[in-house]
Amino acid sequence: MENKEQKKKKVSLMERVGHKIPDPVVIFMILFAIVMTATAFMGGLKFETLASDGSTISYEIKNMFSNENLRWIFDNALLTNWLAYGGGVLGTILVVMLGVGLAEESGLLTVLIKKIGLKVSDRFLPVVLVFLGIMSSIATDAGYIVLIPLAGLLYVGLKKNPLIGMAAAFAGVSAGFSANLLPATPIDVIIGNNAKIFAEGQGVPFVTQAGKAITPATMHYIFIIASTVLLSVVGYFVTDRIVKPRLEKESYVVPENIDLTDFTVKDEENKGLKWALLGLVIGAAIAYILYLGPLAPYKDENGKAIKPFMDNIILVITIMFFLPGYLFGKMTGRFKNSADVVKAMSKQMSGMGYVIVLTFFSYNFLALLSYSNLGTYITYLGAKSLELLGLSNYPILLLMGFIIITAIINLFVGGLTSKWMLLGPIFIPMLYQVNSNLTPDMVSAAYRVADSSTNIISPLMSYAGIILLFMKKYKPEYTLGNMIRLMFPYSVSFLVSWTILLIGFFTLGIPLGI
Repeated sequence: MENKEQKKKKVSLMERVGHKIPDPVVIFMILFAIVMTATAFMGGLKFETLASDGSTISYEIKNMFSNENLRWIFDNALLTNWLAYGGGVLGTILVVMLGVGLAEESGLLTVLIKKIGLKVSDRFLPVVLVFLGIMSSIATDAGYIVLIPLAGLLYVGLKKNPLIGMAAAFAGVSAGFSANLLPATPIDVIIGNNAKIFAEGQGVPFVTQAGKAITPATMHYIFIIASTVLLSVVGYFVTDRIVKPRLEKESYVVPENIDLTDFTVKDEENKGLKWALLGLVIGAAIAYILYLGPLAPYKDENGKAIKPFMDNIILVITIMFFLPGYLFGKMTGRFKNSADVVKAMSKQMSGMGYVIVLTFFSYNFLALLSYSNLGTYITYLGAKSLELLGLSNYPILLLMGFIIITAIINLFVGGLTSKWMLLGPIFIPMLYQVNSNLTPDMVSAAYRVADSSTNIISPLMSYAGIILLFMKKYKPEYTLGNMIRLMFPYSVSFLVSWTILLIGFFTLGIPLGI
């Protein structure tokens, strides 16, 4: 058995390694310089790859220091390789945050979490807390800042160790981050739209295993619904069978300043919820009219099926969030005039500053990687290596390997978007070249599984310190190592069960989305 000092040293080592890794923005700057330098030495190198139809495609690595190619970098840095990259992915990410952000700033999402959490019986409380945590991924702050402390208070009221509820909520909020019941969430947009860029940039068909065209924002919708159910059940069993029996034997304190009325729902908030429901009904009616009318599916002159509604699902979802959020904020007094509404949306946009900086450097790097053909060459070498290892006939092993690699990297490099920008451009085309059944939607689903599951045991996760402070209210001697030990069963159980679910979808040929 390891003693506490040894465990502390292990955690400290993980933190030290993580802190030595530069910020993702800096990583992309360094990678840009490395690619530029590499093309100077490798410019003119020719190689061939197989196309999806079996034909041969010839490539030549371009020397990016030639006058023509240097002009390309400067001419395209702002528009083509950033703002308009991938058909305007950045704009799509920002737009979806308007509706979700307004709903969050109005207080609607916070009140919904409190309302549901306070109505649940003791027996079903763990599964509801995990479920609410998963659903709160559309409004991250509400999950971490509201649900987890609320879970502690609920268990204090039941005269049980509050860390039981906090652990269940933390597992849902963080380890179940990529699951949800709602389509086209910000996570869906970031993963899906960028996956399309990564695939098309190297000639990988953006289609499912069955050969159907993929809609980026909803390409995992069926899978994440199944994931939400699975993780809620798994989270309940881990809480009930592992975490609860352990914590029930431990002591805890209830601070004198704890007020059990802190998280009650006020009368005006109940009134606001009724108006929010009306807003949701109106939004759904608008969406239905659009689907039947101007955004109805049709076939073009070539007989190709066009689905305007799905192509514009981001704007539709934004409306669905905007109306309930606006009406709730208006009825509760949060929005007194139009200026308050604009401020709420602006506040969410201000929080996207890092994304804007990150995408400038990452998208320009990705464009350079694609234009120079160095990215295709790296994919070519990786695919050949995997084929030489005899893994082309074992797609499940490849999928599991990618999940394990991503899960380990997630312990040291935080941020769903930044890691996807690093791993997606390499693994999406590489795994497809090794085995064509590993389509972009399947590989990106594997990324979602791995990225979420190990969040709760990473000391570098952005909210780790805040959650630890919440727990220390009831257990002052609690350390980061204690918290990681507490959450470890959730992490392993989520990673294993979620991977099995994905393999089931892959093996049975079940579509991941719509």
